[in-house]
Amino acid sequence: MRLLITAAFAFIVLMAASPRVIELEKKSILNNKVDILMPKGFEIMSEEMAKLKYPGERRPTLIYTDEKGLVNVAFNHTMSKASQEQVEAYKETLVTTFKNVYPSASWKSSGVEVINGRKVAYIELVTTAIDTNIYNLIFLTDLDDRLLLCTFNCVESSQEEWETPAHQIMNSLNIK
Repeated sequence: MRLLITAAFAFIVLMAASPRVIELEKKSILNNKVDILMPKGFEIMSEEMAKLKYPGERRPTLIYTDEKGLVNVAFNHTMSKASQEQVEAYKETLVTTFKNVYPSASWKSSGVEVINGRKVAYIELVTTAIDTNIYNLIFLTDLDDRLLLCTFNCVESSQEEWETPAHQIMNSLNIK
């Protein structure tokens, strides 16, 4: 009996310690021009919340979020001209901009990968906010000859749980 109780206790401890599995599902966005994995249960952020979380006038045009607004996947199909040949240059500009705006940011990586046959540039860093640090995975490519900017972000305390799903989201980007 004691062995059974010990085994049950060990199982409960292991289950409590194991990380939550983030389920992703395919979504078609931007007039069905883009397929991407999105965390299950994420909904489009309300305009009111978007104005609070992204106070500038240049906020993303489409933001998916969890029920508390703590984890976000945002998209901005900008008016800036872009092509596959310009993806690397846009990444360099993004790196320079973020180093100037967030000089104390903790940089994880940056680069250009081919995802589903297209060049996709990315930067990965932790930036400071008013009351916490924010983990960011920002990736970009071209869509219809314009720059498509995509951002995954969450509070740094959730980074360990969300870093792998963030990369799965980026690696699922499929321009139709």
